[in-house]
Amino acid sequence: MWGIELRRQSEVSLKRQIYQVLRDRILNGRLKAGETLPSTRELAAELKVSRNTVNEAYEMLIVEGFVLSRQGAPTRIAEGLSLETNAELPLPGREAPAPAFLADFRTGQPDLQHFPRYLWQQILLKTFNEMPLTELGYSGPQGLPRLQEEIAAWLYRSKGLAVDAQDIFITAGATQALHLVAGLLYEEGKKILIEDPCNIGILQTFLHKGYPIAPIPVDAQGLRTEYLNGKETCAVYVTPSHQFPLGGILPAGRRAALIRFARENGIYIMEDDYDSEFRYYGEPVAPLYAMDPQQVIYIGTFSKVLFPALRVGYVILPGRLHQRWRSLRTHTDVQNPPFEQAALAEFLHTRKFDRHIGKMRKVYGERRQVLLAALKEYFGDTWRLWGDAAGLHLAVAFPGMRFDETFMRNSRQSGIRVTPVDHHSIRKGEHLNKLLLGYGHLEPDEIRKGISLLHRFMKSQPRDPET
Repeated sequence: MWGIELRRQSEVSLKRQIYQVLRDRILNGRLKAGETLPSTRELAAELKVSRNTVNEAYEMLIVEGFVLSRQGAPTRIAEGLSLETNAELPLPGREAPAPAFLADFRTGQPDLQHFPRYLWQQILLKTFNEMPLTELGYSGPQGLPRLQEEIAAWLYRSKGLAVDAQDIFITAGATQALHLVAGLLYEEGKKILIEDPCNIGILQTFLHKGYPIAPIPVDAQGLRTEYLNGKETCAVYVTPSHQFPLGGILPAGRRAALIRFARENGIYIMEDDYDSEFRYYGEPVAPLYAMDPQQVIYIGTFSKVLFPALRVGYVILPGRLHQRWRSLRTHTDVQNPPFEQAALAEFLHTRKFDRHIGKMRKVYGERRQVLLAALKEYFGDTWRLWGDAAGLHLAVAFPGMRFDETFMRNSRQSGIRVTPVDHHSIRKGEHLNKLLLGYGHLEPDEIRKGISLLHRFMKSQPRDPET
């Protein structure tokens, strides 16, 4: 009579199955307000279950207010529970699987094959076993003290940057760091000055925070400081050690001009140092932070140097922002999980991190040379390299070509993932002849094959009529 079908092999208990069917019928209006449910004995007999099972299902409905029960009276449906189905709202679809590319020159992707997984697993187990019980509780918004100390030591030995560990705040990667800093500095109606072109994801971070954006042009040496305007400005965002995406190093003169501008206008500079560990000629570039620790907020990450799933980054803050940061972080997500922090601290302390960086710098440097050789082989002298010999991607200009969103879409339909610089531009049209070629995750054979396919595809594309 009641048509309830029980799945006796299901992991969901029989009482919960009965409860769910009756609840859903109440909500969709099939069981009306005031209507009586069968007695527990009657329904148990029909479903061939114990009366106790039905009693427990009814009890769940009573506790949640779906039905009303009084001693000596039948159980009745409560008032006001019917919900009409909203036919206008489409059911969410599943995300389409990422396409498989024949050539994948995406940017920002490190090599994961060379990461010492077994060693990392050992360190994770060791540090977890040694972790004080207090660190399994709330440890606060700053991060584990020993990780702060190890990051400070790493910055000193790798870049000569002397930092007080108490100024370092651990975050869940650079993305969260930027979200928090953007929230920290936000002032209603005031704009943020940002490099153009810039990382389109970073731009979206600031837009989602409600910032008006003022793009500042970039050339082969980075941010063009002569275009800075302090009117109604609250911050400047820069990537001075390896500008993304064009790759320039901000020279000392422009760095000094940028700091003077920040001081004169009472604003902060957000320095995003996303991949400066990988420089292939000479030492890593000194951070802008070294020139004025009170005016610069330094943001670093371990995602590009280790693996992206390791959501650990850090911010170095001027002292006057510490309390505001602690309050903001406490009321955002309190803290990072301690386990990866402890493992990373050990990885840094034992210098295994240093050795891994040295190894990967060699690997990436060789892949960069393979990419340059392949470009020379297939494109001859029809291209020009932009930026410093650093990072995990190249910015390459092809005079006479036009790389816009249509080109990017068509190339992906042909199995080639490559990103035009114009995709990262705020003002469109100024860098239409430039492509970004990420290579960190590619083996030499994949690089050569990818450039061969890109060359064949580009030969089929029209040239820019304006050049």
